[in-house]
Amino acid sequence: MSKHVVVIGAGIVGAACALELLRDGHRVTIVEPGDPGGEQAASYGNGTLLNPSSVIPMSTPGIWKKVPGYLRDPLGPLAIRWSYLPKLFPWLRRFVTAGSTPEKLSGIARALQPLLADAPALHRALAEEAGVGGLITKQGVLFAFPDRAAFEAEALSWRVRAETGTRWLELDEDELRQREPALSRRYKFALLVEENGQCRDPGAYVAALTSHAVASGADLRRTGATGFRIEAGRLRAVVTRDGEIAADMAVIAAGAYSKQLAAAAGDRVPLETERGYHVVIENPGVEPRYPVMPSDGKMAFAMTPAGLRTGGQVELAGLEAAPNWKRADVLLNFVREVYPGVPADLPPERLKFWMGHRPSTPDGLPCLGPASGCADILHAFGHGHVGLTAGAATGKIVADLVSGRAPPFDLSPYSPRRFA
Repeated sequence: MSKHVVVIGAGIVGAACALELLRDGHRVTIVEPGDPGGEQAASYGNGTLLNPSSVIPMSTPGIWKKVPGYLRDPLGPLAIRWSYLPKLFPWLRRFVTAGSTPEKLSGIARALQPLLADAPALHRALAEEAGVGGLITKQGVLFAFPDRAAFEAEALSWRVRAETGTRWLELDEDELRQREPALSRRYKFALLVEENGQCRDPGAYVAALTSHAVASGADLRRTGATGFRIEAGRLRAVVTRDGEIAADMAVIAAGAYSKQLAAAAGDRVPLETERGYHVVIENPGVEPRYPVMPSDGKMAFAMTPAGLRTGGQVELAGLEAAPNWKRADVLLNFVREVYPGVPADLPPERLKFWMGHRPSTPDGLPCLGPASGCADILHAFGHGHVGLTAGAATGKIVADLVSGRAPPFDLSPYSPRRFA
């Protein structure tokens, strides 16, 4: 039976949900205050990678020992602002225990794997439908290490990846030079994960998907959702800044801004923003063949139509704090460590800095499935570092739930009740 579904959010998850719901014959209204794919969106600033191999959460065994360092170093790969620590503490406590043992780490990876599997192919299908198929590529991603010992130091994470189906080619120094001559000679060993892909322009991709949804019959309301009208356990309307929208069902896909909406639907979710930064260098002077993730940088490098993008890092400082653009300078400075061919003195007009908000749960797993307070409201948020990769699969799962089909795999690991 056709339903009127309000999708709250027009990021990659919301856009994919809208398209899959339309495919099933439902009436769809998208509620989004900003420009779909615009610079305010996490999707816009993504590192561009579509990695089925990204099953390792931020929380890993022994990370609790590093927390004092995160507090001391405001420019480290993961930084915590002192002023935000009191508010962050409940989330941080869950975070350090979420992946604290190899068994817990493996459990999270097994839960993430089906959401990420076949991501490049799923996104390619959506992109072609929207007329932007060329934005999705699958050339593989290089994970570069200074030497084999650096790779072996990460043995646990790669063992867990292998257990969840990731396969790779090992490249010695000579092979690495042949495949990626632009890369610094400091890297003498690499893994090529051929199943991984890239969305060359995430902002343009999300904008195209949303435009295609509208052209296919979706109604785009440029406003913000603030809550729900629920009567006798059933959803009657989504409440927005500009009034109510009557609805049979709703999907919370508002990314880092989903916490209050989830609470209105009966679930107290420990959702935080992992603030990420990126730098784009126009005409960088190098033409990398592969996206690269260097082990000593904890960031991603990839060519886009606008230039060379490097993105990554995590800053825990909430939704309201001003950006610390020195963190973007860290990214920029490291570019030359990875690609010596990038000029040392780049004019400001060839540089673009960005900061945005990843929606992150302590265990790195999204909230996906019916809300506790009303089964007519579905959660589809909290994907953290894998929002772009998992977006296409999430859209299909939401459509399954709305249309009464059994999802393709067990959704219990994503239940918000795990935080009760």
